[in-house]
Amino acid sequence: MRTIKRDLAALESSGAPLWSRPGPGGGYGLAASATLPPVSLSPAQAVALMAAVSAAPDAPYADLAAAGIRKIVDVLDPRTRTRAEELAGRVWVNTAPPSSRTIRSALEEAMSEQRVVRIRYTSGDGNTSTRDVEPVLFASTNGQWYLVGWCRLRDAIRWFIVSRIERATVTKAACCGHTIHEVGEPPANARPVHGGGL
Repeated sequence: MRTIKRDLAALESSGAPLWSRPGPGGGYGLAASATLPPVSLSPAQAVALMAAVSAAPDAPYADLAAAGIRKIVDVLDPRTRTRAEELAGRVWVNTAPPSSRTIRSALEEAMSEQRVVRIRYTSGDGNTSTRDVEPVLFASTNGQWYLVGWCRLRDAIRWFIVSRIERATVTKAACCGHTIHEVGEPPANARPVHGGGL
């Protein structure tokens, strides 16, 4: 019983909505509102997700997005899944090979954990340097992905083309709290991935 109470306390402290009912016939449970409704997509919606991720293999978290889409497709009803897979065979993408998975993983981790990332970077004029960067955002423009962050070497916001980053290592140093507002005004057609049509 002590183990059960410990497990329930751990669930409750993690934010899980629990209910309890004392007495005979009572017990504990997870609130019904905590469950997710079944995923319901049309075949075209499923293929749209597959195409978007397939067309952007260099995008931050692309591997995780592909894994998420596989999970979504796996839980579709069999008829919808079959139709989506047939339709997906009619959509081709031709993209450049993605940058190093090791580098992208380090950049993604640094962004998610808000840790300083040490990069070896070659600029457009061929100069190579090592920089400690506090990641602020990823940006895609003109067909390239950028890591935008506070460069501790230059003591300013800088845009680093991800394909020019030769090495990236996440340090133990926490970022100092630089925000997207320090990056400047985004282009008129720029938008975060969580809004503007999602």
